[in-house]
Amino acid sequence: MPHHVPREIRYNFEYERRLKACFIGAGGHAYRNVYPTFRYAPVDLAAICDLSEERAEGFAKVFGAERTYTDHRAMLAAEKPDVVFIVTNYTEDGHVRATALARDCVETGAHVWMEKPTAASRAEVKELIAVSARTGKNIMTGLKKTFFPAVEKLKDIVTAPEFGRLTSLTVRYPQGLPAPDKRGDLVAMQHFIDHIYHPGAILNFLGGEIDRASFEWEPVNGATITSIRFKSGAVGALHMTAGQSWAGPLERIEAIGEGSHAVVENGVKLTHYRKAALPSYGRASSWIQPDESATVLYEPEFSLGQLYNNNMFTLGYVPEVLHFCEAVLEGRPITKGTLQIALEIMKLYDFYAATPHGVSAAI
Repeated sequence: MPHHVPREIRYNFEYERRLKACFIGAGGHAYRNVYPTFRYAPVDLAAICDLSEERAEGFAKVFGAERTYTDHRAMLAAEKPDVVFIVTNYTEDGHVRATALARDCVETGAHVWMEKPTAASRAEVKELIAVSARTGKNIMTGLKKTFFPAVEKLKDIVTAPEFGRLTSLTVRYPQGLPAPDKRGDLVAMQHFIDHIYHPGAILNFLGGEIDRASFEWEPVNGATITSIRFKSGAVGALHMTAGQSWAGPLERIEAIGEGSHAVVENGVKLTHYRKAALPSYGRASSWIQPDESATVLYEPEFSLGQLYNNNMFTLGYVPEVLHFCEAVLEGRPITKGTLQIALEIMKLYDFYAATPHGVSAAI
């Protein structure tokens, strides 16, 4: 089954079966990027919970929730939802608030979709894995990068026989790493743990599990360059480009095979350089390749009012919510955004938090 499967989207009211949903969190990110996905998902939003009653009621008016709560336990007991969506912040001591909320939800019989990060430690992720297995309820983390159409198509390219083995992979992402004396402080590391899930998810999705790595860190902006060896044998690099301009594209992915490579720029532009012969050196008069080996470019158009050029689709928000909802409706496990993948990303986080720069370490 290919990872990128173009589909026609159904609108919420067109589904014959819908899930009773509750939502914990009424913040800006959820307002912009998660609640709006329900227009295209099989959910009935029954209730919203937030510590601010005013915000919960305001969101309920905009997004059509029937009731509001300020206590999530009271909401779970009264509503008995099929699924709960969680988009919250951090506790005062730096822990991920959604971790305990997710545990409470599955204990009362609901499946959970939670925004990243999943937790602040591997031990906490393992606790969620255990409670998910015991209750039989899915817990999915919103790893939107692996639902980008361009990244899904890149996955199909690098796993195709004609690409050959994936031999190297580089990911560029604008992130800074705090100074070594701050890395044991969860509060100081909040921004880092919040964002390492993005490049970490891409590295795992395309390259698989990491065997070992080493990195160099610079103190002005906290930029790092990390050298990676995947368990598959491929090598890789993660360039966290703290200090770059915010006026330009933020991300780039390049995957190299055997005589072929592909690049995703700015999350939406995918270029596949297919296997091609080097033109006669010193004698070739044209760089144009034969059609069968010509470069293939994928890029959306932004003229028509289509769903595919809406950021909820180009940035993976609707696809990840649909993946979760359809798994619940069909009674099957999720395959992306799993707790096992979250655990692999937390191994990467721990590597940065505990390893002096320049030292090679197992992940």
